Parts: sequence; C-alpha cells; structure tokens
Amino acid sequence: MVFTAKGVAIPLLYSDAFLDHDTGPMHPERAGRLTAVVEALKEMPWSDRLDWVTPACRQGLDVRVGQLQSLRYVEAVKRLAEGGGGQIDADTVVSARSYDVALLALSAWLDGVDIVLERENASFVLARPPGHHATSRGGMGFCLFSNAAIAAHYALEKPGIERVAILDWDVHHGNGTQDICEKNPAIAYCSMHQAHFYPGTGHVDERGDHGNVLNLPMAAGSNLEQYLPVFDEQVMPFLKQFGADLLIVSAGYDATQADQLAGMSLQPEDYAVLTKRCLGLTRKILFGLEGGYDFDALGQAVAATLGAVINAD
Repeated sequence: MVFTAKGVAIPLLYSDAFLDHDTGPMHPERAGRLTAVVEALKEMPWSDRLDWVTPACRQGLDVRVGQLQSLRYVEAVKRLAEGGGGQIDADTVVSARSYDVALLALSAWLDGVDIVLERENASFVLARPPGHHATSRGGMGFCLFSNAAIAAHYALEKPGIERVAILDWDVHHGNGTQDICEKNPAIAYCSMHQAHFYPGTGHVDERGDHGNVLNLPMAAGSNLEQYLPVFDEQVMPFLKQFGADLLIVSAGYDATQADQLAGMSLQPEDYAVLTKRCLGLTRKILFGLEGGYDFDALGQAVAATLGAVINAD
C-alpha cells in the first residue's frame, strides 16, 4: 500500500504516450481531452494523494485482443497504422501510432486490475483511445480495442475472482462491451445511457444470455434528479445481487450538460454522488475513461470521481 502524509494514495494510470493517438485537430476524441484532465487534477487540493503510475506495454496483447475481438481485425489495425493511418469508419481514426497506443491503453487497464486487487482500493485509468464501442467484429465509435471487456476477462484469471461487474455510465450504450461479455455468466454488464441515441443499441429487453445484462435508457435532458432513483432502485440492486469480486466502471463523462455530443444534463460534481454509491458496494473498483468531449467539464468530472474516492478514506 502506498501512503502520503494525508492518507492512502489513489493510483492513476497515465502516460503521455496516450497523446500520440492522433485523430486530427477537430476530432472530438483528441489528445486535448487528457491534457485537460491532467491540468484539472494537478489543481486539486488533494493532488498529492494521486499516485501517478506509468504503464508499460505487455507482451502478447495482440493475441489476448484477438481472442475476444478477432486476430484478423487486430492485424488490420496494425497494418493500417504501419501504412501511416486511415479510417476504420467515419468516426474512428487510426494514425501511425494508434496501434501501439491502443495496446498501451489496454495494458493500463490490465495494470489497473492488478493494482485494484493488490491494494483492495479504487484506481483510475486515464487513457485513450476508449473502448466500449469496439465489438467482437471490430472498432467503431472512436474505439479500437474493447478495454473494459478485455479487462473483465483478464480479472477472471486472477485467484479469488469469480465474478466481475461492469457499470457503464457513458452517455452512449457500450455495445461492444455488451457484445463481448453477455454470453459469459461470470460477467455482469449494466449501462445507463441516453435513449434512442448512438449506437442504437442498449434496449431494456436486451438481458444477456444469463440475465447478466441490465440496460437503462434515460430520456434526453435527464439530470441527477432523474438519474438517482434509477441508480438506487435498479443499478445498485442489480450489482449487489450479482455479487462481483471486482467492479469495473466504464467512466464516460459525456452526459454532462456542457457536452455538445449528447443531450443530457448532469453536472460534473454529480459524478461524485454516483461514485460514492459505487464505493458503498466495494472499494475494489477500476474506473477507466471512456467518453467526455467538453474539456472543462471532463476535467471537473474526473476530479469529482477521484475526489469522492479520496474523501471516502
């Protein structure tokens, strides 16, 4: 366990290499997202409580990704990057460094699993590209490799870990995470997302092969007043009943009112409230960045999440 003068340090997995995934100056999912978060966190009065951990890329990750997505897809991303880059779809960019950066991001998620289990306390992965739209068939929606889903399967290989839950509070449904996890009875997936919105999945009748999926579409314009009853009456009982040994949060912050890519009305500080609810279930939580495209709101919302973890000590 790592301590500071004020208490337990909270691991934050980050590398400047994540900035090298170059999507272009006007793309919503660009490097400025991370620099905005880093700057916001360094201004927090509890910044000395953050344990900045630099991930190293693991060997054999291409095979691990290929087991849950496809080796053909992994090789296609690699070739695209080696050729200087290109588009997977209209929204999803691969640059010359994207393949290596995406594997490093996945390494950070796996490192995060190890750290949470070792320290029995929450950690945060501040990485890009995001992953929850990447399906077993390939990438989409800004996402290359399915970080949360792969991390969940990795966690199940660890001693004493028999069940893993994923909570996705990104404004978009994590169709890729659900696609990869819904057939595994040892993984539960729960998503709160804007209804009738990209990518058009996440309906309430999608329950998974083992009743292990809970989708909760929210009306556009929903704020914390609308979120909390759903969170307390559906999300929390679902997660509690599943009884996971590890909780992974696909922490997207694009449901803030300031975010122009969606139509929800959460405030950055509301994520502290949701985080405290999660901490009431377990301290073994891996938070990993997904969406969030208003830089100021994103920085404040990540800070709210980490501040809630720190103040819960």
